[in-house]
Amino acid sequence: MSEEHNSAGVREEPPFAAFLAIDWADKTHVWSLQVAATGQRERGELENRPELIEAWMNALLVRFAGQALAVGLEQSRGALLNMLSKYEQVVLYPIHPATAGRFRAALYPSGAKDDPRDAELLLEILTLHRRYLRRLDPDTVETRKLRFFVEQRRELVDRRTATSNRMTALLKQYYPQVLHWFENPTLPLVQDFLQRWPQLEMVQKVRPETLVQFFHEHNCRSQALIDERLRLIREAVPATRDAAVLDTSMVGVNWLLKDIALLREAIADLDHRIAEVARAHPDFVLFDALPGAGDVLVPRLIAALGTQRERFAGATQLQSFTGIGPVRVGRKTEWVHVRWACPKFVRQTFHEWAGHSIPHSAWAKAYYRQQIAKGNGHHSAVRSLAAKWIRIVYRCWVTRTPYDESIYLASLRKRNSPLAAALPVTP
Repeated sequence: MSEEHNSAGVREEPPFAAFLAIDWADKTHVWSLQVAATGQRERGELENRPELIEAWMNALLVRFAGQALAVGLEQSRGALLNMLSKYEQVVLYPIHPATAGRFRAALYPSGAKDDPRDAELLLEILTLHRRYLRRLDPDTVETRKLRFFVEQRRELVDRRTATSNRMTALLKQYYPQVLHWFENPTLPLVQDFLQRWPQLEMVQKVRPETLVQFFHEHNCRSQALIDERLRLIREAVPATRDAAVLDTSMVGVNWLLKDIALLREAIADLDHRIAEVARAHPDFVLFDALPGAGDVLVPRLIAALGTQRERFAGATQLQSFTGIGPVRVGRKTEWVHVRWACPKFVRQTFHEWAGHSIPHSAWAKAYYRQQIAKGNGHHSAVRSLAAKWIRIVYRCWVTRTPYDESIYLASLRKRNSPLAAALPVTP
């Protein structure tokens, strides 16, 4: 959606098809919608699950034929704000909690909290007082394209994993030896092997020279590994001779192999497209400097934060949005647990990157070891590390300054951080 200005230089609004207000909550969102053409209002509730929110928003965009939607929600709720920012047709109007609170006090002196009424209140502010709100336009085309691409890639990877698991289950029924001969059943080597010899008795009839040539053609040159595989093939005993199991399993594996090959091709195509978009992104240099990010995680980190720095009031809000920041429940007896209501893919992105950073960052390795020494498990330690990384990344992102490990290590030593003693001694 292009941005237009009037003669005074003020941004003009697009013609909105509907106005939508959402009262955010931990478990259930309450929404109120007004159709622009008719003034008709609708109300409803939506469970706070990212996949349900996405499906609901896509249905609205289809309903209004891709026309612009004005969405009002409280500014402090960064998670929902960021989830909706990837849609070109959505124009966000963050409403400060104090603004909503004053309107509530003026219109409802009792001060009673009522979610449906609060959604109506936000809708009133959006439709009647929109000119006083700060408008937050959709993120750049490059950023939104990157978000969709990385989400599509994750979906394809998950489908490949599910398909591989189905194939593994079939192989266990009639050809379990393949799972011992090869580490990863999704590799082209394994797929070509199964297409040529889909049954144990078939490969046992093949001359050793043919198998050696096959392995060489698939860049397997270790003679010790080849000899071990030849021995295992020669000594293997069929798991079953039941024709019903053999015939149906072979057919099933054949189709699953085709699915995996197609998914592998699609993922490779997306990798190429993602790399092109990411390298052209203005924030690529910032995220490419992060230790351990690599070709896969750099685009995902760019997509997670976007380009609009005003979306997050601080690093703490970013921690909450990503799901890395813990939730503390209770006063007398405090219960701390992982944040459940968050974009799972974004949380996974920061968790994976924090884990990858450990061998590439001296302070990250030292911090991780300290967490393990305290008795924390691996994932808990990585999550704590991710929380620290988010503070650093947020600062780099806001100031547009690439991360420099040497500067951060010097800062830790200057501040006499507990981590400084665990850092390697500089010459």
